[in-house]
Amino acid sequence: MELRPIRNETDYQEAIREIELLFNAAPNTPEYDRLDVLSTLVEAYEKKHIPIAIPEPIEAIYYYMETRGWSRRDLESCLGSRARVSEVLSRKRSLTLEMIRKLNQELGIPAEILIQPYKSVKIPA
Repeated sequence: MELRPIRNETDYQEAIREIELLFNAAPNTPEYDRLDVLSTLVEAYEKKHIPIAIPEPIEAIYYYMETRGWSRRDLESCLGSRARVSEVLSRKRSLTLEMIRKLNQELGIPAEILIQPYKSVKIPA
């Protein structure tokens, strides 16, 4: 494949195939340099043409908990009691502004993720 900008899906797929072939190239070789350039081109194409959806707030909390090794008990400092943590994670209670602030500070979850609307479970009256 000739090195050139990736302009369409066909170019993109060709670049991906070549990256797979070059994936184990040794550093400081022409193959490694080609891999580096192709990877940069693919990254630029993906950034422009393949947007990544923002995760839903509760799923983001689970993800951040998992990546940091947090348990439900660890969330009590952000959400309140054990019962409150359970209610939030089971979508029976919505996040409050104070919870969002604490989750942002303690877990580093971006506020723009946490402030999104999400479906909650209605509790019968």
